[in-house]
Amino acid sequence: MWPASGLLTGSGVALILRLSGMTFGDFWSWEGWYWFALVAALSIGTKFLIRIDGQHVFNPSNVGLVVAFLVLGSDIVEPLDFWWAPLGFWMVVAYALIIGGGVLITRKLHLFEMAVAFWIVFALGLGVLALSGHCMTASWSPTPVCDGRFWTVLVTSPEVLIFLFFMITDPKTVPAGRGARVVFAGSLALLATFLIAPQTVEFGAKVALLGSLVLWTPLRRLFESWIPDTGDPRALRPIRTLMWDGTSPRGSFTRGVITGSILAIVVSGVIVAGIPAREPGVAAESNVEGRIIAISPSDLPEVAVAPFKGVNVEVDEAFASSLAVMLAENLATEAEAIRIADGSLLGAVDAGERLDEMQARMDEAIATGVRLAHEYRFESLSLRPFESAGQSGAALAFDGAGILTEVVYSPGGSEVSREEGRFESVFVLSQVGSERWLLVEVQG
Repeated sequence: MWPASGLLTGSGVALILRLSGMTFGDFWSWEGWYWFALVAALSIGTKFLIRIDGQHVFNPSNVGLVVAFLVLGSDIVEPLDFWWAPLGFWMVVAYALIIGGGVLITRKLHLFEMAVAFWIVFALGLGVLALSGHCMTASWSPTPVCDGRFWTVLVTSPEVLIFLFFMITDPKTVPAGRGARVVFAGSLALLATFLIAPQTVEFGAKVALLGSLVLWTPLRRLFESWIPDTGDPRALRPIRTLMWDGTSPRGSFTRGVITGSILAIVVSGVIVAGIPAREPGVAAESNVEGRIIAISPSDLPEVAVAPFKGVNVEVDEAFASSLAVMLAENLATEAEAIRIADGSLLGAVDAGERLDEMQARMDEAIATGVRLAHEYRFESLSLRPFESAGQSGAALAFDGAGILTEVVYSPGGSEVSREEGRFESVFVLSQVGSERWLLVEVQG
């Protein structure tokens, strides 16, 4: 009479499912409760609707979540983030609960080797991706998550640990036999790596991780038939035939060549699969970049830095000052682009909504002959995280105030008139494909 399975599935859905746009600290809310109820009901329903030989095929919460993410999309829901918070007391507590509880439960159920096999192969696969220059954007990072940082975030991710300790180790949906489970987990990790490889945003990478289990659990009976249940996790007969077993040196050499070839094919496959998410190259020096208007830090006020919670970035006074200089240079270069009617300058300092806005202003200036440029003189600047960047990555915002001068230039670039006024605006910056932070939005 006690609905243990339903409680477990509901808890899994509640833990991993998130509403898009939920901000840091916004955890206790009834907003969107019906999505949680719908996904939990769908998850439980798969236990009774999708069965083979009287047993359910999929891990209920796993398949329900993947269907929800694919059908509803990142505009409505998303999985739990890979990165939770900076390492501190409460993150240590979280790691202790996840790892301690995971080890305790999986050892009791004789599934610990399975969890370890997944983590090792997954870490190796992600290592290949990281070395190849893999990048993704994430809502908690103002900069692309690339290379070693990408590897570190994922292999230490609490979400990945929850996945390997509490989702893939569901006793009802894993192969019988410890050896079969180890191979199942290792191959699952390899599949997850291949699915993550082409993803350029965290949402895609998270769904790829969860989706790998949906694709693999229906195949568990193949692992049972391939690797007999001997009770020995090392009894991997098909793999053992590729290793040295005391036969002739020629046979050992042949097995070594076969094993090395398989590894080379797998590594090459991971690298090729990751081509769409290769690290953006740092833009080389060009004539356009050389024409960005230089601003001296002494021309700007001291930058106040707001608390950075829920964002994985280190912000100190030096970084804030250099970013403020970059903002001022971007704005000054915009004004210069309008003055000389050179749209190529805009692409060096603007992106997204701001680039579209400035390009429209450029087209109007060329069409009418009235070139209206804005010059900003900052009296105050405050840096903070910008929370509404979504799956395209987090952004940083300056709350700025000061003097705005509207300058009108003739078609020849000569100043015709200027008019001063005050401004209070929000300037949103994002790092898009290069070391330079580009202006993506101006509010106010």
